[in-house]
Amino acid sequence: MSEQRTALVLGGGGITGIAWEIGVLAGLAEAGVDLGTADLVVGTSAGSVVGAQLRSGVDLPALYERQVEPAGAERVARLGRSTLARYGVAMLLARRDDAAFRRRVGAVARSAADSGRTPTEAERRDAIASRLPDPGWPDRPLVVTAVDAESGEFTTFTRESGVELVAAVGASCAVPGVYPPVTIAGRRYMDGGMRSPANADLAAAYDRIVVIAPLPRGVGPLTSVDAQVTGLVSRVAVVSPDQASLSAIGKNVLDPAAREPSARAGRAQAAAVTARVAEVWQG
Repeated sequence: MSEQRTALVLGGGGITGIAWEIGVLAGLAEAGVDLGTADLVVGTSAGSVVGAQLRSGVDLPALYERQVEPAGAERVARLGRSTLARYGVAMLLARRDDAAFRRRVGAVARSAADSGRTPTEAERRDAIASRLPDPGWPDRPLVVTAVDAESGEFTTFTRESGVELVAAVGASCAVPGVYPPVTIAGRRYMDGGMRSPANADLAAAYDRIVVIAPLPRGVGPLTSVDAQVTGLVSRVAVVSPDQASLSAIGKNVLDPAAREPSARAGRAQAAAVTARVAEVWQG
């Protein structure tokens, strides 16, 4: 029998999504299910940060402890009503045309950055770099997703892309209208979650897949996790926040004050999903 290849897919979900995912991963590892052994890690938005952290070689207890530290003076960001309204208009005008939607949202992202309504690219680069234990790409396969903010084209970055890890992760985390698109080789890139909350289909060739998705549902042209994994011949487990985790995460996924409770909730939730995840990963 051929070796079963494993993939870990980490979805988007803001600052709280990073914390919750690390909490889930830490709780699973404590229970004997170490997803850090994955042959492939796919990271979208928050998941790109977690993927880079997981592949860095820093152990999960240390990554978890970092998430439960006091938030300090870190800036609170939020998706304002006007930005959400622009997303809604983009969905209506695109009429479920995925690329057209991404181009329209890309225009929102570029306009917000060019008019000074977001931090500068340099400020965001510093913020992203502070979250990465190692600025270099890991040796083991990591895929980071992004979207071209002008063409709407979905893009993936890997070690072989010739793009700095901090730039790739920054692009994947560039929430349109909140953070500036990241300029890479003359192109501007935004959040990979503008195609799908997790882009789980990138792992379709793998035999055993675990998807950890703070925001599993797609809205409008955004493809949901369930839609992407339905019909795969792979063995798949999808983990999304339970009610306790949703309460801990709260309404603003970009609020650093919710980081600690989100991490603790994720770690607690791991106990309830360990058997299901282990069956896929180890069974």
